[in-house]
Amino acid sequence: MQRELYTEEHEAFRETVKAFLAKEVLPHHDRWERAGIVDRSAWLAAGKAGLLGLAVPEEYGGGGTPDFRFAAVLAEEFVRAGASGLALGLHNDIIGPYLTSLATEEQKQRWLPGFCSGELITAIAMTEPDAGSDLQGIRTTATDQGDHYLLNGAKTFISNGILADLVIVVAKTTPEGGAHGLSLLAVERGTEGFERGRNLDKIGQKAQDTAELFFHDVRVPKENLLGEVNQGFLYLMRNLAQERLAIAVSAIAGAEHLLELTTAYVKQRTAFGKPLAKLQHVRFEIAELATECAVTRTFVDRCITELNRYALTPVDASMAKWWATELQKRAADRCLQLHGGYGYMSEYPVARAFTDGRIQTIYGGTTEIMKEIIGRSILG
Repeated sequence: MQRELYTEEHEAFRETVKAFLAKEVLPHHDRWERAGIVDRSAWLAAGKAGLLGLAVPEEYGGGGTPDFRFAAVLAEEFVRAGASGLALGLHNDIIGPYLTSLATEEQKQRWLPGFCSGELITAIAMTEPDAGSDLQGIRTTATDQGDHYLLNGAKTFISNGILADLVIVVAKTTPEGGAHGLSLLAVERGTEGFERGRNLDKIGQKAQDTAELFFHDVRVPKENLLGEVNQGFLYLMRNLAQERLAIAVSAIAGAEHLLELTTAYVKQRTAFGKPLAKLQHVRFEIAELATECAVTRTFVDRCITELNRYALTPVDASMAKWWATELQKRAADRCLQLHGGYGYMSEYPVARAFTDGRIQTIYGGTTEIMKEIIGRSILG
């Protein structure tokens, strides 16, 4: 079924992304994986290529378009290239909306130009050692000290945690308020008391720095509060639909790419004197994956359209996220199996896709949380 989501302008942008990947990412990605971090120069190159701040107004150096289809093109091409290290989607699609919708004019002038040029790399710090999907369990506190907040606590599993120059920290400003006592504070690199722990050793996405962050009596100026005090939970919920759709977009692209790789492999790989593709079991496996991908792609594309209309609901985003990521996980497992022993070799793209994609059902809200959101919407 032919997709009708993109225009010629989006396809021209796709060629720009492919050229960027070929020149600035793929020649270095193996080295980044060994180092556990990408070069900052890659972020600057992404800014120069116009891949950062796609939705940021032009007056601050951004692309000036809220059309999420450009972000989707970017995600699709990065997944197909197996380029998991340079977290442009996190920067653009997850953190960007907080800055464009909540920042004051002074904050926008201070942060957005660097955000778009690649000079200012961002992260968002929600997860804690004892609080993952449960925001009510957050223990990091920000005590009002008049002209500043005193920030104390720890965060973990923070993507871009080592490289980040600006970290949006979710903290309790009203401890007794539960989830409704949370605020968003922007902590800048070099702030006294802000320390980075380990660059965590993950089973996949090795080139993407993921860190522990510690805050010991960090003085955060009131000028670094994003939005209003105690409204952090509302802001997080408002932006989660786009975050979850962004993950779904990369997930279905990942599943489709695995299907392409495996289809080509079984056509040329022989067993019992004939190509694997001639075996009925293999044909059935490919048929099932192709059908699941086609159906999922249709729903995800519709969700992108709904997001552009400002009509995507949290429930639909949750459906897209859990279904597409679970499909990606199944596809990785089944495609690796069809590759046999070669699928277990790191040099094969299917092996890297197997480990890189496994996190998709976890971050952005686990599959179980997605089902809970959907179930509550139906059953109350």
